[in-house]
Amino acid sequence: MNTKKFRWVAALATGVVAVGSMTACSASGGSGDDQTITYWASNQAPTVERDAEILQESIDRYTDETGIEVDLEVIPWSDLYNRILTAVSSGEGPDVLNIGNTWAVSLQSSGAFVPWEGDALEQIGGQDRFVQSSFATGGAEGQAPTSVPIYGLSYSLYYNTAMFEAAGIAEPPATWDEFVEDAKKLTVDTDGDGQIDQWGVTMAGSSISNNAHQAFVRGLQNGGSLYDDDGNPDFGNDGVVAGVKEWVDLMAVDKVVSPSDAESVNGADMAATFADGQAAMFFDQAPGDNLKSRDFTDYAAAPVPMETADATGLEGTQSHVAGINVSVFENSGNKEAAIDFVKHLTSDDEQKYLNESFGSLPVVTAAYDDPAFQTDVIKLKQTILEDHAQPMPLYPSEGQMETLVGTAIKDLLATAAQGGSVSEADVKSALEDANSQMSSGQ
Repeated sequence: MNTKKFRWVAALATGVVAVGSMTACSASGGSGDDQTITYWASNQAPTVERDAEILQESIDRYTDETGIEVDLEVIPWSDLYNRILTAVSSGEGPDVLNIGNTWAVSLQSSGAFVPWEGDALEQIGGQDRFVQSSFATGGAEGQAPTSVPIYGLSYSLYYNTAMFEAAGIAEPPATWDEFVEDAKKLTVDTDGDGQIDQWGVTMAGSSISNNAHQAFVRGLQNGGSLYDDDGNPDFGNDGVVAGVKEWVDLMAVDKVVSPSDAESVNGADMAATFADGQAAMFFDQAPGDNLKSRDFTDYAAAPVPMETADATGLEGTQSHVAGINVSVFENSGNKEAAIDFVKHLTSDDEQKYLNESFGSLPVVTAAYDDPAFQTDVIKLKQTILEDHAQPMPLYPSEGQMETLVGTAIKDLLATAAQGGSVSEADVKSALEDANSQMSSGQ
């Protein structure tokens, strides 16, 4: 792999999507051997070791078919984006890598990745075989995408069916008011010691990305948007403020979330709290493996509650078009093999295997014929993606937006956890401060 540098844009350099605590790492260079490529995979399973086991089966099939070896490294989400930035900056990275699809436009701006058009797109079977909502996350509108989907995801509400029955709640909430009402019923002192030990909701209050996703979804439901029609950041508008206030109020006003959740960092934390019986509900994308690893099955999934049960269009948003994409570095020394490996990962058979293993959704339409994807949960998520999901803002500054908005919400939740009040004015001020940092390029 050569070491030519790619153009570096301010939006990418400052647009780090915080998905945990990031540590700068040196990117490993790709192999110069035409029979070997390197692959950075994202952590989809409860552990990176389990990821490696699942992916190695797929890689072994590829090597048997082609003779090409694949050096695999599974990178935790807390490190992945910073590793990618380092690789782009140095020009020394893997041949193939996974990315969070909300990073696609920011990374596209670097010019570091192969555009999926012409021969490259034809080699993986063309655009039409993909789920179009997922394919649309691969880059900025009107430009050739520089990533293609590999795993599809969407947010759902997960709830403890036994707790619902014990509380006399017959069905999951359809509206936000019903959700809050149910959460209050489910927040109880079960042993009579004067302390709440079962909370209505659990959240990952320190997860920057989760917080940003909630600002996006709740903002749209309330008639707002994180960007205006001209593509300028607009975090302090009434709709976004109202949506973020609803989210923070779960801890600050409604008292249905444990203050300790302000320090919770990811979906695994939420799944653990939920499986341990400490909370009755949470929002997540694909917690199945985390719950299964804890032998917890007493739960069901439902759509994310909306402001009104029959909301449609932007106000009917229940999730962003979530998922993981895959890219090929432009300066890969083994570009043809790298593209061929992406063809393998997105083939019908591997899509069935990988997404069933990880509890995610296939991104190619033909894979849905498999019985594994005919379950109620999968059908629910398909409906959400088709009818109630919007892509995160497709602008190069999206990464920086997630960092700033997600951190603002994290700080508001920290205030609530310490017993402080969080007014509408406080929410608006925090979001406007985040907006000013975007505008000033900080």
